[in-house]
Amino acid sequence: MPNLLILGGTTEANALAKSVADQGIPATYSYAGRVDNPRSQPVPMRVGGFGGAAGLARYIHEHGVSHVVDATHPFAAQMSRNAVDACARAATPLAALTRPAWVAQDGDNWQHVPDIEAAVEALAGPARRVFLAVGRMHLHDFAAQPQHHYLLRLVDDPDALPLPKSDVIVSRGPFSVEEDRALMERHHTQLIVSKNAGGTGARAKLDAARALGLPVLMIDRPTLPKRTELANVTQVLDWLAHT
Repeated sequence: MPNLLILGGTTEANALAKSVADQGIPATYSYAGRVDNPRSQPVPMRVGGFGGAAGLARYIHEHGVSHVVDATHPFAAQMSRNAVDACARAATPLAALTRPAWVAQDGDNWQHVPDIEAAVEALAGPARRVFLAVGRMHLHDFAAQPQHHYLLRLVDDPDALPLPKSDVIVSRGPFSVEEDRALMERHHTQLIVSKNAGGTGARAKLDAARALGLPVLMIDRPTLPKRTELANVTQVLDWLAHT
């Protein structure tokens, strides 16, 4: 019987936790600790970092982990790199449960940038009303462009805001296209800044932007080490059974 460690925090990780719990597969769900009130899971949970790749390798050894599934956010690049390194050290099978990246459709007006730093640079210029959909970790980066009025939608209420002109909405998705279109119209949004997270839970803002004819500044995914990548829970269960 496998003893699975799920590196979670995503919709896909939640679905995997439910499935392995339903099948009686022992598993632990790990949150990075960046959300104040993490969603409860049907398997045992831990919250917080491991102490880098060496700490994760030590955890795998000490807890008898037989398999690791990296189902973190596509932009949790350091955690994913640590997982590749740790599993190589511990000789433990690793698979990533990944969402397909978003691809521009007819009618989309996307400008691609490679990272957060490039997105900040791209915002140079006259003041605009910007829907900044990048999460609270990167708000301080955008303080370099204080001329804009930012709309922020966050899972938790921020302790302090580095952006002098901003509106904050505390809410947890998924959201509908109708909700996001109304939100953008209400706040007179002129530009959306988004990470290419993929999946369905946060896609509505892109569909709403297309409907409203609004441009999107799209931050491309980071490059990660080569690893086994699986697209859905069924593939993960098959991998567990045959690895």
